[in-house]
Amino acid sequence: MPSAAKAGVNGGIYGTTEVVPSRISSFAGNNFMMNTFVVYVENKPGVLTRVASLFRRRAFNIDSLTVGRTEKPEVSRMTITVDADYDQARRIEANLYKLVNVILVDNITAEPSIVRDLAMIKVAATHEARSHVLELAGVFRARVVDVAPESLTIEITGAEDKIDGLLEVLRPYGVMEMVRTGIVAMRRGNKSSGAVASASVLFHDASGEDVSYSV
Repeated sequence: MPSAAKAGVNGGIYGTTEVVPSRISSFAGNNFMMNTFVVYVENKPGVLTRVASLFRRRAFNIDSLTVGRTEKPEVSRMTITVDADYDQARRIEANLYKLVNVILVDNITAEPSIVRDLAMIKVAATHEARSHVLELAGVFRARVVDVAPESLTIEITGAEDKIDGLLEVLRPYGVMEMVRTGIVAMRRGNKSSGAVASASVLFHDASGEDVSYSV
């Protein structure tokens, strides 16, 4: 399945990203919040279209969607962020399980997790401003990946607020172009849903039937 994604300074790529307390407190109520779903699917053509169509039919707006292969070549992993309240998040999870190729759905919004986004930012940098731009990139633990006579391209990895912070301080110099990969997330510690997803696929393969058994 081809990859697809969306279109304060603390913690770089090796930094710490904990669950924000306000997100936990609102999760039990009916307030809208950004939910993060980790969805394991069979690595087959058309699965991404089916998942995106489900959100379209249910009138949910996907804020970010990334998809790529896992440690098992037959399994792909989606990370989807969507703004929804508690009841809507439960319905999204239930509806995802109705899709044939979905193996496992894990809502890690209220779980300790590592969340990362990657961005490349091309910023105008004349000879006079170049040293200032490089200094700002260093403060945010970003790195320069391309140098041109009138611009610099900066790569930054981290939480969304870190990337947003760098973007804001670079705007006065002139942001010429930007691309972001979208959110990827993983539970902290030993607990992992990947093993469960892999076991489900193995059971599916052994059964010889054209149906997914969700757990």
